[in-house]
Amino acid sequence: MLALANEHGQQGRLDEAEAILDRILSGAPETPSAVHQKGIVTFRRGRTADAAALMERSIALQPGSALFHRNLCEVYRVQGRFDDAFATGERATMLDPMDPHCYHNLGVVHYDRLALDEAIRCAERALHIDPSFAGGHFGIAEASLLRGDFARGWAEYEWRAQLAGVPPLLPPSDRPQWDGTPLGHGRILLLVADQGYGDVIQFARYIPWAAARCPDIAIACSRELQPLVAQLPGAGMIFDHWSRAPDFAAFCPLSGLPRLAATDLQSIPAEIPYLHAGEAKFAVWAERLWALLPRGYRRIGIAWAGRPTHRNDLRRSTRLAAFAPLATIPQVALVSLQKGPAQAEIGGYWGHAPLLNLGPEIGDFADTAAIIECLELVIAVDTAVAHLAGAMGKPVWVMLPYAPDWRWLLDRTDSPWYPTARLFRQSAERRWEPVMAEIAAALVS
Repeated sequence: MLALANEHGQQGRLDEAEAILDRILSGAPETPSAVHQKGIVTFRRGRTADAAALMERSIALQPGSALFHRNLCEVYRVQGRFDDAFATGERATMLDPMDPHCYHNLGVVHYDRLALDEAIRCAERALHIDPSFAGGHFGIAEASLLRGDFARGWAEYEWRAQLAGVPPLLPPSDRPQWDGTPLGHGRILLLVADQGYGDVIQFARYIPWAAARCPDIAIACSRELQPLVAQLPGAGMIFDHWSRAPDFAAFCPLSGLPRLAATDLQSIPAEIPYLHAGEAKFAVWAERLWALLPRGYRRIGIAWAGRPTHRNDLRRSTRLAAFAPLATIPQVALVSLQKGPAQAEIGGYWGHAPLLNLGPEIGDFADTAAIIECLELVIAVDTAVAHLAGAMGKPVWVMLPYAPDWRWLLDRTDSPWYPTARLFRQSAERRWEPVMAEIAAALVS
């Protein structure tokens, strides 16, 4: 029954898993593995406090389990209890010094503390045990890229496709991954717009570089981003379903192009802007904003949350309430660029500044680009809206968590990827209030 519950949980069938675990625990409430699995299911439902309590109870029942400790380490980390996470992760490595997952989880805690040397050492220890452990390679990639060591970072970043739970890049194929060698006319290079929207916007700048080596390019890309990707010189056929894929000679994820281009901090392609608002869409949205916003007000676009499925969303996203200081600034009109469930927070907004909710009317990123073109400034957390504004060469202020995504680097207020971006970082306090206070002060200065 425990094995069946685990199988249900691994496949995302949480209701079925929980029903079996409850049945076990009703007859044998002190079964350590059942208590712990119940904690895992509870964690996956987003109830981290309850999950931690269950996992703590399982450890009390079976204190010698490295597995229990390593999983609790991750729960504590997500809760922001970094001292507890570190202690529990250390205990896991002592209980089973040959389990690479224990070192990996401990390394992620070090990354969140920005102890990058320690994070890399943990990943290297995991790889000493299992050289094919993708989590260890990816841990080195993120820490290396974050501190600007692109040479090592890009090489290790190639392991991202082998991480647990990552879907295949494309259907089974005997075609090779492109190595950067030029392909002649008639031999199609397939570029796959992998990862999130922001990643695609960031790495789309490499399409002209690839096209200079491969004149025939096809791009697999989600429909929402196609109007943007189609703007890049060299972008050929674009499709969003594998049934429409052409016969290709080689493939490459967009996020693999920086490695092939040997990108370092001095050679990031920064021909800004490389994305633009379409004239027709811009005309429509300019007229609409003219009709809806008060005359003479500064138009500030805002986005406070990314997609909830992002693995670091609890750190990078905030709430609309965090933007309250902006609503007190005279002659400011806020324009919401927010999409997804977080739009519902607008219903509770009672700030002084006008707040225009455009989310329900935004059909794709071409709409978002046209709206951004009508604004003075965009203020956003680390999400696709920030990338788009940067790629358009528009002023954008990006709110970053204490341990940011690798692309924002460390200890700088600018970005080599987006010259018009200004970065506002959380301090060790890991709170958004000081970040927004700094932004509000900069806005009135």
